[in-house]
Amino acid sequence: MPQRIAIVGGGYLGFRLAKALENEADITLIEQRSHFVHTAAMIRAVVDPSILETALIPYDKLLQRGTWVQARATRVDGSGVELEDGRRIDADYVVIATGSDNATPFKAKGDDIAGLRSDSARIHGMLAAATTVTIVGAGAVGTELAGEITHAMPAKKVVLITGQSRLFPDKPEQLGRALATKLQAAGVELLLGVRAENLESQTEPYAGLLKLSDGREIKADLVFPVIGSRATSGLLADLPGAKHADAGRIKVDAWMRPSSLENVFAAGDVAEQGDAMTIVAASRQMPWLKNTLSALLKGKKLQDLKPYKPWSDAPILVPLGPHKGHSFLKLFTAGDFLTRKLKGEHLFVPRYQKELGRG
Repeated sequence: MPQRIAIVGGGYLGFRLAKALENEADITLIEQRSHFVHTAAMIRAVVDPSILETALIPYDKLLQRGTWVQARATRVDGSGVELEDGRRIDADYVVIATGSDNATPFKAKGDDIAGLRSDSARIHGMLAAATTVTIVGAGAVGTELAGEITHAMPAKKVVLITGQSRLFPDKPEQLGRALATKLQAAGVELLLGVRAENLESQTEPYAGLLKLSDGREIKADLVFPVIGSRATSGLLADLPGAKHADAGRIKVDAWMRPSSLENVFAAGDVAEQGDAMTIVAASRQMPWLKNTLSALLKGKKLQDLKPYKPWSDAPILVPLGPHKGHSFLKLFTAGDFLTRKLKGEHLFVPRYQKELGRG
């Protein structure tokens, strides 16, 4: 009888792990949403609604041998997962990859794909009607959003605000400097080292007056608060020995275990293991988890396996619309051409369509 693995969360790490292991174990992927939400494309979809449906990809063709269960998990223990509808999925190993929440409309609220569609359309309408747009937060989402707006709607006045002294301060200075130059050339007003002190919402776009930490005030037809993700860690919080980290994440040990339960693992945005909350981090963690679980299925002991090693300096691709952008690729930074070819043109949508059985 094959051993059983339950994977909670069908995001970038979870769906790939389920697919990679379905020929080695009895796999159950537990995901409350009907569709995979390709978050990177949700940024462009606010500006260009025509791409929305291609970036919402149903799970029903993902697995050939494994099972996808559309349900919300409510409890995890050492022998499986309990679901909201009363069912239980028994498992020899459990992987929790429940991801994170972000500002509307870049991720769905729970399982509400219809609500995500509605929010994206509503906020696109607000954006189309706006003359002045202010984006609070200049991480990847905020910076890419500024680039998408100025590419598709160049007549709009866009202001990008960050409390940091430069863009992407944890990366080589050349990356932030190049992105700043390109944004400013496109007409973006970049305010560095200042904070918005009176945000009406941290999750919903709105129209209003922003008061800044340097005393200035900005009136905007539309304010996008994009000030970072927060882990969806409720399932992990009550596990024995679980310890909280920043942004709602849960600390894990060198083998990605979040608690004293030896057969329960956590990965992706929900787990604090030294990586940032990025798709790139998930792409590094998934092969390690796949290889580790494969070895455990063959009877090897976890402590005899190599622990996970996080990125020392993870790469990042930052398109500013479909044609421009700048990226850090470990050994060098890359400009418009490579950023466009690697990500900007298609945002990896064809790849995810194929991986989820739709290509």
